[in-house]
Amino acid sequence: MIEERLTRAAIKERTEDHAMPVELRGITIRYDGGAEPLVIADDFDLGLEAGTMHCLAGRSGSGKTSILTVAAGLQQPTSGEVFWQGDALSTMDDDEISDRRRALIGYVDQGGALIDGMSALENVLLPAVPDGQVEERTEMAKDLLDLVGLGRRMRHRPGQLSGGERQRVAIARALILGTKVLVVDEPTANLDREQANKIIHILKDTTQDGIAVLVASHDQELIKAADSSTKMN
Repeated sequence: MIEERLTRAAIKERTEDHAMPVELRGITIRYDGGAEPLVIADDFDLGLEAGTMHCLAGRSGSGKTSILTVAAGLQQPTSGEVFWQGDALSTMDDDEISDRRRALIGYVDQGGALIDGMSALENVLLPAVPDGQVEERTEMAKDLLDLVGLGRRMRHRPGQLSGGERQRVAIARALILGTKVLVVDEPTANLDREQANKIIHILKDTTQDGIAVLVASHDQELIKAADSSTKMN
């Protein structure tokens, strides 16, 4: 019997992409407790289509990260509704949201933190550990490291990688479970232009597999590369 291995190409063939895997309707994010309520977002709408990249553009403190965490189900909005593949998160309990997130969304926070004691390959495979899928997804992990240009550095540890290379490993890690939505916070911050452009190319390349990319950035080159953008004030 030939063992079936998960590769990026195989995942692409199996994926039945929902036309709009993430949708935000009327999202308001407000923090009370001060002299006046702090309103981060007010009646915010966004439809994220499969195979496209949307950029939340704006200065630091404009609410970009808050919108990302709400879209990824990591934070509840004050009001409004988040839909994943047409299903409202308000109808799910915490365990279901967690399970659905693992299957649907890959999240890369700013800096894309890696575990120092692990190789690049081991870091990419980390999300597969809880389900016991490390061996099954090893070929896909290698394929993803090739995708981000680090196939020859898969045995290197984070301390042996540049900031841009570590960010690329974090993106590969976010894709390892067959992600349909990639959510990335300021992926080119603190990188030189050459490294930043490599990250932009990778994000655009993932959309060719039908993956939807939601990114927050103030990098003008990334904003221009996106299929659409929202200016956050």
